[in-house]
Amino acid sequence: MSEVVPAGADHGEAILMGLLLQLVVIVFAARFGGVVSRRVGHTVVVGEILVGILLGPSLLGAAAPDLFLWVFPPASSQTLHLLSQVGLILLMFQIGAEFDFGLLRDRRHRAGVVNVAVASLVAPFLLGFGFGYVTAPMLSPQAPALAVALFIGTAFSITALPILGRIMLDFGMTRSPLGVIAISAAAINDVAGWLLLAAITALASSHFDGGTFALQVTMLLFAVAVAWYLCRPVLKWAVRRYVSGDGLPSDGMLGVLVAAVFLFALGSAELGVFAIFGGFVMGVLLHDERACVRAWSGRISPFVNVFFLPIFFTYTGLRTDIGALDGWQAWGWCALIVLLATVGKFGGAYWGARLAGLGRFDSRILGVMMNTRALMELVVINVGYDLGVISQPLFTMLVVMAIVSTVVTSPLLRRWLPLATAGGSPGRAVARETPACQ
Repeated sequence: MSEVVPAGADHGEAILMGLLLQLVVIVFAARFGGVVSRRVGHTVVVGEILVGILLGPSLLGAAAPDLFLWVFPPASSQTLHLLSQVGLILLMFQIGAEFDFGLLRDRRHRAGVVNVAVASLVAPFLLGFGFGYVTAPMLSPQAPALAVALFIGTAFSITALPILGRIMLDFGMTRSPLGVIAISAAAINDVAGWLLLAAITALASSHFDGGTFALQVTMLLFAVAVAWYLCRPVLKWAVRRYVSGDGLPSDGMLGVLVAAVFLFALGSAELGVFAIFGGFVMGVLLHDERACVRAWSGRISPFVNVFFLPIFFTYTGLRTDIGALDGWQAWGWCALIVLLATVGKFGGAYWGARLAGLGRFDSRILGVMMNTRALMELVVINVGYDLGVISQPLFTMLVVMAIVSTVVTSPLLRRWLPLATAGGSPGRAVARETPACQ
């Protein structure tokens, strides 16, 4: 990075200036990608993900290798990795805190919620597990087949609840019956997915030793129980006690809250589970403190979305080399992954909805909504990559699957929603509000 610093600058200054250059490129590129994505009818995050991939070796590295190495030299990847992990910890707190557990108790359309949630979780997991176990010697030979199968099964089965929520807002579906079913089923999927990922991470970090794994799980369950029954009352008291004049937590309380999130993440990592799980648990502990959630959403969440998330997407892009899939065989595997993931998720949700008595187009809408993976998928596969379970080519294939499953959501909703509402189905609440996602 010496090219971007003045002569005589010390090593620390060189690193700082190189990092600042990267951040300028990442933030501006993400904003541009978000605007373009909005213009063509997708959510902002779709554009941010695509730009992050394009900043990596898939486009910038291939089209302008010297410029790519100047902006993103290999030595800088560790810094971006650390920043992305900090952002993910804060994001997972945000997801946990904004989680509406009341949706899981809603009796309206309960059969649809349960059927869609279970079918869209089990079907893709089984397909992913089977695919991963059979193909592990070819696609990820450096890792045990069982570990590969578990991670691919989890990647196939998860739904991106935050992205789905943003898409539903775009289409005015948040209060429609179909929207309630979709977001409730996705919530169940996410809870099950994060718990499953935590268990699989513990299993992988224990090197599949039964005794070590049992001890880690026991310690994790004990830590969660302590957090819920001991830490939660203290946190809730502190949040309510230290409020500012507008009824929201004071600046000092928000600072303590951020420190507590990092402390929970540290404890999670010490237990052998990925650090971001600790952020999620911390968020769940305070999910019913609405003033706290509003303060976080208004003052911290925007910075996480604008600054940290693009760093995570770019870091993922630096690990993704679509050009490395240079043969028909590699692209054949990639196409098969996309097909199986879609068949499992879309098909499971569709038939779950049909068994609950929903119409064909309603079931299709739920299928495509549950198939939205985006950010959550990228989190899962990055964890697997960091653990050495997922190879670089397989990582790239799964990134492609995450992008495809997300990009198709808005166009298909725009096509199918009018057909569902025309038939007097549960989607009728959105009949007059299907927008162009502007």
